[in-house]
Amino acid sequence: MSGRVSLEVPPNGAAPPGWAARAERVLGVAVEIPAAALVAVEIVVLLSGVLARYVFHTPLVWSDELASILFLWLAMAGAVVALRRGEHMRMTALVAALPPRRRAFLEALALAAGLALLILLLMPAVHYAYEESFVVTPALEIPNSWRVAAIPVGVVLMLVFSTIRLARVGSVGAIAAALAVVAGLVLVFWLNGATLKGLGNLNLVIFFVGVVAACVFAGVPIAFAFALSTFGYLTLTTRVPAMTMVGRMDEGMSQLILLAVPLFVFLGLLIEMTGMARAMVRFLACLLGHVRGGLSYVLIGAMYLVSGISGSKAADMAAVAPVLFPEMKERGAKPGDLVALLSATGAQTETVPPSLVLITIGSVTGVSIAALFTGGLVPGLVLAVGLCLVVRRRYRGEDLSHVRRADGAEIRRAFLIALPAIALPFVIRAAVIEGIATATEVSTIGIAYSVVAGLLFYRQFNWRRVMPMLVETASLSGAILLIIGAATSMAWGLTQSGFSRTLAAMMAQLPGGAVTFMAVSIVTFVILGSVLEGIPAIVLFGPLLFPIARAVGIHEVHYAMVVILAMGLGLFAPPFGVGYYAACAIGRVNPDAGIGPIWGYLLALMAGLVVVAAVPWLSTGFL
Repeated sequence: MSGRVSLEVPPNGAAPPGWAARAERVLGVAVEIPAAALVAVEIVVLLSGVLARYVFHTPLVWSDELASILFLWLAMAGAVVALRRGEHMRMTALVAALPPRRRAFLEALALAAGLALLILLLMPAVHYAYEESFVVTPALEIPNSWRVAAIPVGVVLMLVFSTIRLARVGSVGAIAAALAVVAGLVLVFWLNGATLKGLGNLNLVIFFVGVVAACVFAGVPIAFAFALSTFGYLTLTTRVPAMTMVGRMDEGMSQLILLAVPLFVFLGLLIEMTGMARAMVRFLACLLGHVRGGLSYVLIGAMYLVSGISGSKAADMAAVAPVLFPEMKERGAKPGDLVALLSATGAQTETVPPSLVLITIGSVTGVSIAALFTGGLVPGLVLAVGLCLVVRRRYRGEDLSHVRRADGAEIRRAFLIALPAIALPFVIRAAVIEGIATATEVSTIGIAYSVVAGLLFYRQFNWRRVMPMLVETASLSGAILLIIGAATSMAWGLTQSGFSRTLAAMMAQLPGGAVTFMAVSIVTFVILGSVLEGIPAIVLFGPLLFPIARAVGIHEVHYAMVVILAMGLGLFAPPFGVGYYAACAIGRVNPDAGIGPIWGYLLALMAGLVVVAAVPWLSTGFL
């Protein structure tokens, strides 16, 4: 889930320069087309690899290598598109609450901070690409600089778009003030480099707490906040060359398993476009529409089923809410309660495979993604039961005198229509279990299945929407992958400083052993989920905390389920959880309306989380 907020021109009388708007539009198209093409090519390459290996028994030895080369270009191109569209993950709760003039200044400040980072990273990125030219890839036998060149090219393009957006964001005075503040802070840190070196591990607090917190609360995109603090720490307090940070970012973004991120994002958009999600929701509505609170049960069940297909919470909510909300309102449901339940189901289904958070946690901690996919099903059901109990209590007096119960023929017809859509999660799971495809490749099977179902069965396939869907996939994926790269470099810096060993020793010595460690982890990840969102928190703290969990005797899949649900709770809880505001936007409901009703659902989610934490079998019983 991303807190994506466009940087619109504030209402302070400043008109955006015409040249800036035209340049952004032309360059935007020039970047979006290759980004969309890269997503499409990755799908074709990986699907070809599956067919060649499983159907024709002649593996393509170069397919994974080509996919890896294109993947870094996709990540950087997507990051550029996300910057151009204002879709990088950021915390905007405090910025949005300010008066227009101050908000305009902070928007300019966020762009200026990003601009400073990109300027600082440009030469290290170029040097890193040059060093990689001496490395030859094993299968295609080309210099690795062909792959790594994506980083400096992406940095240059982001520099261009940052400059253009800065020119558009507000008045000349706000822009000048923001540039002056950022330049002044950079100069102060640089002049005090010698002093900082003598502070030892106190620099961890200065950079990884102070700088990160200041940037995040000021509205700087989270990826840029992580990268700024890491660059400052490494260059000012250690002898590590800045090029090393670029290498760690490359390492974080280039793991082939992360290719599942853009592919599952596209799959989520595809099932919504083909009508598969709508078919599942209608079938559930036929089954439960006549029960008190029946459509709320349908919402919970539909989010569970759709999450098992798309892996994207935004896509899940966008697929389900427009189908159910109008009928639920006609039955007397209050808009605030609807959006509260929608937000709660977003948190509930964070562990339902193939969740992007599951894929990310597996890639950064080494936990088997297949095991995570298996272990995530039951914890999601436990939380669903808790939400259903709240729904039952709230709707026990609902008037259903005007509701007609669907007869057997209608239910059978709805089931037959929904059957191809319902079968998709089982197709995906069977492909992984039977060894037909890896966790990365299986999404391409889902995409091919959805295309065929949309064209031949549902007869609902809008070719004009494919290009915007590819661009949206690249944008969201780039935003996620840039965070992973930046957080990987930060985690490496923390490890080199000895912080991870200190943290491990401290957590291992907590009184109460595994129970206390689990309780502290829940509180920590609820807070991190609301401030940093799920994926950044996992990438940053997963490599540090999972070894400790294993050391105190907690199964890694069990621990993964607990921390993911805790993060989901924070992500979808007001006032800071950006997932809650995304649900409000999708449901077209004022956020104030849902704050009251959501607390009952959050209490049920917390109770379910405690049950999952206390009973490891719920996460590991089917492994």
